[in-house]
Amino acid sequence: MKIDFIISLPSAGQRLDTIVSQTVPACSRSRAAAAINNLEIRVSGQRKRPGYRVKKGDRVFGEIQLQQGEKILEPDFQPLDVIHSDPHIILVNKPAGLVVHPGAGHSDNTLVNRLIHQFPDLDQVGTDPTRPGIVHRLDKDTSGLILVARTCHSLEFLQKEFKYHRVKKTYLALVSGRDLAVTGEVDRPVGRHPTHRKRMCVNVDTGRHARTGWQVLQRFDSACLVSVQLYTGRTHQIRVHFYDMDFPLLGDRTYQFRRNRTGRQSYPRQMLHAWQMEFCHPYSGQKFRFAVDPPQDFIRVAASLAHRVPDDAKKVWKQLISGHSV
Repeated sequence: MKIDFIISLPSAGQRLDTIVSQTVPACSRSRAAAAINNLEIRVSGQRKRPGYRVKKGDRVFGEIQLQQGEKILEPDFQPLDVIHSDPHIILVNKPAGLVVHPGAGHSDNTLVNRLIHQFPDLDQVGTDPTRPGIVHRLDKDTSGLILVARTCHSLEFLQKEFKYHRVKKTYLALVSGRDLAVTGEVDRPVGRHPTHRKRMCVNVDTGRHARTGWQVLQRFDSACLVSVQLYTGRTHQIRVHFYDMDFPLLGDRTYQFRRNRTGRQSYPRQMLHAWQMEFCHPYSGQKFRFAVDPPQDFIRVAASLAHRVPDDAKKVWKQLISGHSV
């Protein structure tokens, strides 16, 4: 159903998703919110959030595809690696190749679809029906820990914890080159690339503050295994900062030396893994700390760089990370 209307003075100040649901017959507020997030609905040509407070003169237009008995999210029965769960939070080990939540080009087969199968009550958490309980994200091809809120109170608490950088996140990365300093820090703003809209870059003019620290754990012939401390959470931050330093992540086909962007590579994906997370529990206030080893593809690449045959992946990994365990 197509919609196109101008906000009048009596409607000004209301939420965008509320206005759309009131205007379109048989459209729930959650469906309206999903349409807004998926860019089916725009305001005066601009992308807005479902909670945007409309103003007099705003033009709301777009198209919503409504189907009888439509569900916003279909549960996905595929396995979910739950590291911890209680009535307030869920901690998941996300596999590489899995998108976190539905969006443009990914309407299903996401982490959220798997979550609502195992935790059906999750669909009541938050105002965005496509991202229930989600407080942070990982790129599709990044593996590792994701923290999910299971109640509205937990969601609000954790959103503030992430906003004020009180959640400690440590990643593992395999980066090109062996001459990276043992420890260091990058403090350079990250923003949208001026010409490649799907890429980010170090942008001193319009970028947002971004800070990344690192420690080299192992050196190989032409690469390093690095522990990365993420102090801020900008899109593609780690990938952009290491690329900017001329140490791009192995397997990263977006932020990579031009000569390696095309052609066959021996790395299945960008070698980045969300390894450790430390945070305060939203109900008890207790400090929690979790860690999860990287998946087999990451370990196999690290083992090959060390000229080791990963016949026993866990044993090889313990040897590579010796002296740097949690």
